[in-house]
Amino acid sequence: MSRPKVLIIEDCEATRAQLQWSLKEEFDLLGTGDRASAISLAREHNPMVILLDLGLPPHPTDPEEGLGVLREIRKSGSNSKVIVVTGLGQRHHAVRAMRYGAYDFLTKPVDLDLLRLLMQRACWIAGLEQERQTLPPEPADEDEEMIGTSEEIRRVFAAIRKVATTDVPVLIIGESGTGKELTAKAIHERSLRKAGPFVTINCGAIPETLLESELFGHERGAFTGAVQQKKGKVEYAQGGTLFLDEVGELPLPLQVKLLRFLQDQTIERVGGRQPLQVEARIIAATNVDLRDAIAHGRFREDLYYRLGVVTIPVPPLRERGEDVLLMALVFLQRVGEQMRKKVLGFTKEAIQAIQTYPWPGNVRELSNKIRRAVVMAEGAYLTPEDLDLPGAAGETIPTRSSLKEARGRIEADLIAQALTVHHGNLSRVAEDLRVSRTTLYGLLKKYGIRGGRRLGKPVTDSVI
Repeated sequence: MSRPKVLIIEDCEATRAQLQWSLKEEFDLLGTGDRASAISLAREHNPMVILLDLGLPPHPTDPEEGLGVLREIRKSGSNSKVIVVTGLGQRHHAVRAMRYGAYDFLTKPVDLDLLRLLMQRACWIAGLEQERQTLPPEPADEDEEMIGTSEEIRRVFAAIRKVATTDVPVLIIGESGTGKELTAKAIHERSLRKAGPFVTINCGAIPETLLESELFGHERGAFTGAVQQKKGKVEYAQGGTLFLDEVGELPLPLQVKLLRFLQDQTIERVGGRQPLQVEARIIAATNVDLRDAIAHGRFREDLYYRLGVVTIPVPPLRERGEDVLLMALVFLQRVGEQMRKKVLGFTKEAIQAIQTYPWPGNVRELSNKIRRAVVMAEGAYLTPEDLDLPGAAGETIPTRSSLKEARGRIEADLIAQALTVHHGNLSRVAEDLRVSRTTLYGLLKKYGIRGGRRLGKPVTDSVI
């Protein structure tokens, strides 16, 4: 079995030689003493573990050279575990190193037994991460991507792109069911923390008496029933992202502890006395007006500004225009495949009902309506009745209508069905109906079938 590869970045040749001599039996070692060659070796060999001294030439007493190496390694996408081993052991240097993605921080003179133990654990974790990357991706849930072409959702996509490359806290606001958690996941998956955990806690779903323990953990004997030590969600988010859903429901005493964590990245477990350093990004979400909560004394103003360094409003579905029908088409295709039920599309009345319904439950309600409709449908095209939506579900062609009226209804139904079958691709719709695109545009306008012009093939923005 090959030995784990380790890169030692240390400007003192004597110290580097001592480390290499002490660790050579267990690890495959590389060594260097300057920033340029360190970055080059890290990229070329992709070591499992990197031992990094912050004091590198040309200014060995300044940590910026070493921290610069750490930032470059993280920007390159490397999964190497970086253990800082330095004589510049001031607390603020340690905080910065952990913020930039260091696995651990040791000060000189270092205990070689402790260092060896940390390296063994880091190698084990790095090996697990490499195995995970070789596994085939799990199939996504039906709502595991953000879909849309409207200007409203494009603004959300643009905000995600901008904040993903930073480590600032983000506050996502919007009604229930709009996709706030998906927005948070999209930020995490496009950040330098994507290899780390994405940990979610719903602050409004856990009783207040248990919430502190869930967030910050507890020590054995801290309260009745605490028979063993337990880590909290914050600790589990080490190196990754902690998503605080419904943060507006957080009780005031816990808001103080969360504020402290945001300020210095330290927590204390319930019943504990030792501060614990945790390096994790915070993304919060809420469907309540936090400014109103501040005015009524239910939410701390200082915490609001700490959480909302960047605020991303997620629009309700009723404000996203043609995205509603686009998402309905995508959900229909996915649910039909999952249930192995052949449903070709929506009737004209169903399309009108989807476009005019206000969707108070937003994307979540739309997804549930489509799933219900696929289960209940008896025909190849979903009706407003199948969707449990108000609409012209019971209308039929009157027996005494004129030939012109009957032909109009049939034409409108055929166009609506062709639009759903071909996912709004007007060229294919025109070909299927054997009419020109100009004629098709005229028919869409004539029968008031909205959404054809921009629907196209279901797409997602390039960032999502």
